[in-house]
Amino acid sequence: MRVSTLSVLVAVTIGTPMLIRTMAAGSALQAGGSNHTVTQADIDRWKKELSNWGRWGKDDQIGTLNLITAAKRKQAAALVKEGFSVSLAQDALTEAAVDNPRPYEHVMQGVGADRFGVSFHGFAHTHLDSMAHIIDNGQVYNGYTPDREVVMKNNQGHPRNSIHNVKSGVFTRGILIDIPRLKGAPYLEPTTPIYVEDLEAWEKKAGIKVSAGDALFVRTGRWARRTAKGPWDISKDEAGLHASVIPWLKQRDVAVLGGDHPQSVMPSELGRAVHDFGIIYLGLHMLDNANLDALAEACAARNRWEFLVVIAPLPIVGGTGSPVNPIATF
Repeated sequence: MRVSTLSVLVAVTIGTPMLIRTMAAGSALQAGGSNHTVTQADIDRWKKELSNWGRWGKDDQIGTLNLITAAKRKQAAALVKEGFSVSLAQDALTEAAVDNPRPYEHVMQGVGADRFGVSFHGFAHTHLDSMAHIIDNGQVYNGYTPDREVVMKNNQGHPRNSIHNVKSGVFTRGILIDIPRLKGAPYLEPTTPIYVEDLEAWEKKAGIKVSAGDALFVRTGRWARRTAKGPWDISKDEAGLHASVIPWLKQRDVAVLGGDHPQSVMPSELGRAVHDFGIIYLGLHMLDNANLDALAEACAARNRWEFLVVIAPLPIVGGTGSPVNPIATF
């Protein structure tokens, strides 16, 4: 379906609902000998043990963005040495494809005027999700229970947890974890899981450590693979973060999690556990479908994997997210 205006969609999960069962065991998660098995019981326990509900007060609507303090912003600003910037956004895709069933609509209204329309959630368009985007058991982040009649009436959207709460934008330290580069490959093949060991191996290799208030970007090389092999149904087959990474994200207090797709390995009986659990229970803002290839080249050329990142969503009152063009500056 094409739309002529930015779509404000009621909170739904993208893809399989979070009905989380057992994932296959893998190698050790940490030195302590834990494996990668994640069960429904684990997820249910994490909903209590890892939850950020109430951490910043019962009325909080921005979740982990609270971790981006004035000191963090000053730290991020100090990373600018050259004044060189690079976009983290995929160009607006206007042609329908298997991974882009709802392309950007671009209509020229005259020589000097045009109109854009987009239904931005999904697997094609670079966007930032709000805390109202994903719902589990009738609730979203911090216990807000959306009333469908209120949300849908006159397309007014959500009175709480909307993207409008991020009107002032995100300004913090960004870190890129380039998993294909770690593996010596141009991109990861679909279904490849990314574990805590991979994230920490990259930290060791790059000489950097993810810390509270960071915007973390994890590259799988999705767009490089698309260029080489063409579009595929990434909603069903994608490399990405394994569910066992969830406690690590809480431990490191990541403020924003970005990726070149919605952050979770597929297929999986767990659905998009990292993406959905992160938004609902950690209050973690997700930046989906970023194009991290140019950023990876810029980082590699400098051997610098940290940078200032700025993300400015549209101030959509009631919105479940917004298209964005994140900018990294070195």
